[in-house]
Amino acid sequence: SVCDRFFANKNNLNVHLILHTGEKSYSCNVCNKSFAQKSNLKEHYLTHTGEKPYLCNVCNKSFTHRSKLNKHS
Repeated sequence: SVCDRFFANKNNLNVHLILHTGEKSYSCNVCNKSFAQKSNLKEHYLTHTGEKPYLCNVCNKSFTHRSKLNKHS
């Protein structure tokens, strides 16, 4: 046991365990920054393309990351 986290399914546990190993298997082909999860690499790549897929329904401002939209709201 590395930490006290509990997961309902094995897939979520395996994804979490990567955080403890420090393994970063997904690298950006533009800047070589590495990520542990493919989804994080995909979101990072938007910073290079300029794409901003997360749109505020109130003011129509768009964001590259969902977390930035959530902070804005």
